[in-house]
Amino acid sequence: MLNNQDFTHNRAAFLGGSDIGAILGVSKYRSAIDVWLEKTGKRVDTKDSFAMRFGSFAESFIADEYTFLTGENLLEYSQGLVHPNYSFCVGHIDRFVLENKELPLFHSDGGLNAKKLLECKTANHYSQGDWGEPGTDAIPLPYLCQCLWYLGITNLAEIDVAVLLGGSDLRIYTITRDVELESLLFEKAALFWTEHIQKDIPPKPQSIADCQALFQRSCSGKSMEANPQTIALIQELKALESQTHAEEEQINSIKQQLMETMSDAEVLTYLGKPIITWKVPKVSYRIDTKRLGLEHPELIKAYQSPIQSSRRFVVKDLPEELMPHEPILEEKVMEGVAL
Repeated sequence: MLNNQDFTHNRAAFLGGSDIGAILGVSKYRSAIDVWLEKTGKRVDTKDSFAMRFGSFAESFIADEYTFLTGENLLEYSQGLVHPNYSFCVGHIDRFVLENKELPLFHSDGGLNAKKLLECKTANHYSQGDWGEPGTDAIPLPYLCQCLWYLGITNLAEIDVAVLLGGSDLRIYTITRDVELESLLFEKAALFWTEHIQKDIPPKPQSIADCQALFQRSCSGKSMEANPQTIALIQELKALESQTHAEEEQINSIKQQLMETMSDAEVLTYLGKPIITWKVPKVSYRIDTKRLGLEHPELIKAYQSPIQSSRRFVVKDLPEELMPHEPILEEKVMEGVAL
């Protein structure tokens, strides 16, 4: 294991723990195509969301709660660690659970003064079903792959996963090292790196979204003639779309095959006549009225016109003195029962 490596500013130079689930096709949020586009520099990952920001913000809190619940000593180490056999496989560990907090993290032989690792996660309330009983290893598969990745890099036997579910439920899970499965992960990663990243050859798309990302740019005016197999696919697609209860998965699978066939072509023809077009629509423009109102309020006022809306019917709370008295209500109820 190599340490003191700073990979923070060049994530395209290595595969990390969050990549392996996507490479294996078990992630709901990223695919192997996404990883390939990022690592080959064809897409700059600028994703930012509230969930991502909250996860980063909550990491310290989760680690502190873990210490409160377990009494363990933790150490944060921001630099990446490199797999001893695969120089492109890197792990950024959230926290190290120390054997002895008085000793440095690394021994003189490069080993770790840590008994296990800690990975901190956040998840919303709706994903609780993806997590099993606390104390087990029943965690979502992408996170399991990530944990095995870190264990393989650090050569440690255990990693705890502390997850904050719905902002109020903190659970701790323990993953133990599985050398056989771990070897498979790194073999798949090595194959992906050598055959796809280094050779700049994309992996096979697994969805329509993959095709949209891979063939984002078309060759202007390019067309291709459909062969009999493609015509058969289109006929099958039309038949499925005419069915009331057609399986969406089947329809999407055929569309994906057709997109792969067309690749960067804009038009698919049969006997010279277009039967499928796949083009980028013309750029449309809209006026940013919010910005216009802030920067040039005098202009927006001149072009505003009133819009007459229909009346809204709203029943509001009565003043206390107009509220019906309880005895009257009881009397009315009794009269109703008597009737």
